[in-house]
Amino acid sequence: MERICIYPKDVQMVTGKSERWGRDVIKRIKKQFSKEEHQLVTVDEFCNYMGLDAISVKQLLRN
Repeated sequence: MERICIYPKDVQMVTGKSERWGRDVIKRIKKQFSKEEHQLVTVDEFCNYMGLDAISVKQLLRN
């Protein structure tokens, strides 16, 4: 089963940056997509924002 949402720890794993940096990225994505604080960020939104290939990121998160 494939996850839809991405969390700061996932952002850390994908980018190699700190978990704190991952939290900041997620906040910026929420602002960009006009999401409320309680709403989650999807993997596709993250990839779109960061300019990454969604298929590659999803494969990385699956492992």
